[in-house]
Amino acid sequence: QLQLVESGGGLVQVGGSLRLSCVASGSDSSINAMGWHHRAPGKQRESVAFVTSDGSTNYADSVKGRFTISMDNAKNTVYLQMNSLKPEDTGVYSCYAHLYGSWRAYWGQGTQVTVSS
Repeated sequence: QLQLVESGGGLVQVGGSLRLSCVASGSDSSINAMGWHHRAPGKQRESVAFVTSDGSTNYADSVKGRFTISMDNAKNTVYLQMNSLKPEDTGVYSCYAHLYGSWRAYWGQGTQVTVSS
């Protein structure tokens, strides 16, 4: 089993920045990819960004140029640097991870981000 714990959420003003972290633990298997989903109030969860172990990244159009995802393979940690935050960025950000050779995704509990206007 793989456990994921997010941190770094909070309250920030429009235009501000936050850095989310997600630490994975509990498995001897290597992590193939990690990423973040965002669930805005009253909406479905949507993909924000992901990064693979070889460094490839992908971003939703809504966050391109503002967010940066990165992975520290040695620490089994993924980060999401969030800049120029907008009110629509408000919501719960959940971290997920995939292990090599597995179809399933492991999810963290999520961390709340609130962007005030």
